[in-house]
Amino acid sequence: MTRTEITKRPTADGTPLKEGRPPRTAPPAARRLRRSLLHLILAVLAALYLSPLLYMVATSFKTREAAGSTDPQWIPSPATLQAYEHILGATDSPVMRWLLNSVLAAAAHAALVLATATPAAYALARMRFKGRGFFFASIVVTLFVPPMVLLIPNFLIVNELAWVDSLPAVIVPGAASAFGVFFLRQFFLTVPPELEEAAELDGCNRWEIFIKVVLPLSKPALTTLGMLAFLANWNDFLWPLYVLLSPESLTLPAGLANFQNANSIHYDLLMAGAVIASVPVLLLYVVAQRWVIEGVARSGIKG
Repeated sequence: MTRTEITKRPTADGTPLKEGRPPRTAPPAARRLRRSLLHLILAVLAALYLSPLLYMVATSFKTREAAGSTDPQWIPSPATLQAYEHILGATDSPVMRWLLNSVLAAAAHAALVLATATPAAYALARMRFKGRGFFFASIVVTLFVPPMVLLIPNFLIVNELAWVDSLPAVIVPGAASAFGVFFLRQFFLTVPPELEEAAELDGCNRWEIFIKVVLPLSKPALTTLGMLAFLANWNDFLWPLYVLLSPESLTLPAGLANFQNANSIHYDLLMAGAVIASVPVLLLYVVAQRWVIEGVARSGIKG
């Protein structure tokens, strides 16, 4: 190969190289410097985001005097479990009962959201029927309705059903999730239609295609939506205060709010309650993070 042929070969993007000028590449030292700076920035951002969480955990292991001190102390000395012993043993604040109520309510709410949103989203993504665009637009419009507007109507419905001061009052309202329909529809649009056509040629009807082909491929999106629904119900604070009246029926956010009113200056107890409320959610995310990331990524590919 001649020198002229070498200089006229195109680059990776298809443009020809100018004669006598090799492609520009950053020296290894510059690449290492950029990578180190990027890691440093990410480490600083991670420290900023994690510092409140770490300080919360540290405060929960402090004595009451150290927790109320104005001098910040990141490592409790001496470390003690008295805040957890007090909060878990309090008879007027059944924290473990609140935790169980929150787990049951959030899990049941997430299951209902998946049960209602999945078939609706599949119908809007794959089935052809008159008015499909209108129905989808109507569902999306409800996302712009402020939740506060629905407090009184939902309370009247729950009261008529005699669900006040019971877990169904915080499970059923909101189970028909407009966001869930929108989210899953975006994911179903990315599923190759050739798979459904092949199943149809094998003799599967629409329901069998949905159950045997689409749902197994939708595990990332279903896991993501289930986790988002779980977190939304878990963190719900205002609605449980409206419909749950007795201390035994409260969920964790509402119960901890009452606990805070009674222990407003006991920061060790408040931080211990916050840690108890955070641990289940963090564990859930650690277990499901792979499917969450994949589900969010694939749901945004096609609009």
